Parts: sequence; C-alpha cells; structure tokens
Amino acid sequence: MLTRKQHKLLLFIDSHLKQTGFSPSFDEMREAMGLRSKSGIHRLISGLEERGFLRRHHHRARALEVIQLPEMQELPPNVVRASFTRPKAETVRIPLYGRIAAGLPIEAVPDTSYAITVPTEMLGTGDYYALEVAGDSMVDAGILDGDNVIIRRTDQAENGQIVVALIDEHEVTLKRLRRKGNMVALEPANSSYETRIVPAEKLRIQGCLAGLIRQY
Repeated sequence: MLTRKQHKLLLFIDSHLKQTGFSPSFDEMREAMGLRSKSGIHRLISGLEERGFLRRHHHRARALEVIQLPEMQELPPNVVRASFTRPKAETVRIPLYGRIAAGLPIEAVPDTSYAITVPTEMLGTGDYYALEVAGDSMVDAGILDGDNVIIRRTDQAENGQIVVALIDEHEVTLKRLRRKGNMVALEPANSSYETRIVPAEKLRIQGCLAGLIRQY
C-alpha cells in the first residue's frame, strides 16, 4: 500500500498530465505537497517507481509517466480523490499594435483598435503592448511568424536584449541589440539573415521583449 504522501503526489501528477499534457516540475510538485525542499519529492517519486505506479524517463526533461493508479479500496482512510485543478489565472488586456518584422524592417503603423488578453503573471511593473510577428529571422530565439510578442515599453536596453527598434522614424523591427561605439547592430536569430548596422542617432528603442504568446 502507498503512503498518504505517495498517493497525493501520484494523483497530482496524473491530474497535471491529463490537464496539460506534460508532467509537473519539481517546484510545482513541492508546492502542491507543501514540502520545503525537492529532496522529499525525489524520495516519493523513487518510492512510486519501485512500486510500479510511476515511470521516470531519465533522458527527457520533466518526463513522468503514470503506469497505474491505486484502486479505490487501496486509499488510506484519510485520503480522498480530488481534482488538483489550478486556480484560474488572472488576466489583463493590453493593446495589440499590429505586425512587426522579424525579417526585413517594415513600416510601423500602430493600430490601437485591437487588444489581447495575457496572464498578469507574464507582466511586471511598467507599461506593456503586443505586436504580431511577421517573418522568420528570430526563429532560433524561439520567435515564429504569427506569434504575438509582449513588449515592455522602454527607451533603454542592455546589450543582448531583444528589442523593438524604430529606424529613421519609419521602419520597425524586432532584433537583438548590440552597441558598438556610435553604431548599433541589430542581430537576427537566423543564419539566413545578415546583421544590420545603423548609426545610434538613427535608432530609437521602443520596448524590450517580455514574453510571447503562441496560438496553435
């Protein structure tokens, strides 16, 4: 028979897999179990593996497979079956300003008539807006054509950050920024594209990448 904690963890993993399609992280399991460290989770998972209820795929990250669930009569008296549904995330609407080139720069034509809903946990302090990505020059950074990128509005950025760059007040693009003296390099994340070098005075930063939303 499984211990109370083993039962609880097994049911949590099974519920998470059915709801999301992937196994929970160790931090999520630790939080769900009310434990202070991950070592307790490792021991519980090992115990479930030894008893044939769980299989861990060591060659893949976050890959747990529930082999079987205990029969109802196997549950200890102080354990009940329950749904581990996460609380509904709070959301906020931010303006969607149209398309931004992740390939060749395109003219920036902000359209404030649209907005999208994003989880508040994606946002920190500050002002945010969204842009739809057009092009494939940032694919190696995980940014695909049609994605909605969440941008924190700012005119400052550190080297290496992905930014919304306005060039000559009429072209806008999404690239990784590198400063080189009085010049600025706008680097793609796709070897098929070349880095664009522009004078610093001709470029204005309009925001930094804060997140991404993709629809399937």
